[in-house]
Amino acid sequence: MVTAMPETGERLGVPRIVGVEFPFGHTLGHAGDGEEQMKVVRDALRVLRDARQPNTVEHLPYEWPDVERWKQGWHPSEPAPIIAWLIEQRRRQAAEK
Repeated sequence: MVTAMPETGERLGVPRIVGVEFPFGHTLGHAGDGEEQMKVVRDALRVLRDARQPNTVEHLPYEWPDVERWKQGWHPSEPAPIIAWLIEQRRRQAAEK
């Protein structure tokens, strides 16, 4: 299992886990960056091949560059309708208090 949350895999009893500190939805790397994605896949296959016992967990050394800017940069300028509705509901609840 390749995951950003290796501790969850451990709790579930996954026999071999590769931890990657990438954002959710980008476990193998940046969209369109085949080279980066293949590095992660090759490392995951290496762990699968070399692990000699169950419950093997290996954290890969990759880091997401410029993570702070990325966290904000992907947001759309307008929220999705369901998000806008949830925000409005929260505002109404706060106003009633």
